[in-house]
Amino acid sequence: MITNFRRGLMAAALAFAVLAPASPAQADDVTLVGVTARSNRQKSDQDPATWMPMPSVHCRYLGEWVATKQRWGLAVDPAERKALLRYAADCPNARITYDPAA
Repeated sequence: MITNFRRGLMAAALAFAVLAPASPAQADDVTLVGVTARSNRQKSDQDPATWMPMPSVHCRYLGEWVATKQRWGLAVDPAERKALLRYAADCPNARITYDPAA
């Protein structure tokens, strides 16, 4: 039992280290969306080229994804760009607003 508990703590610490923001300013830029554990496991660290949530929230997900990329000046790879454009066609009224990071 103690071994499993320790293993769980080490896994949590490793996950935190991997998910830690790249800069202190990014630590304050958090968008939380409640999801099931199954959905969270499915998404993992995939981008829209390889994973999308259920269709009813595509537009919100894409908007938040693009706003975060824009805010922090993050790159978009060719496969991700293609997926973003494909899914965005279903969101004609979407507006993306963001404040550039300082």
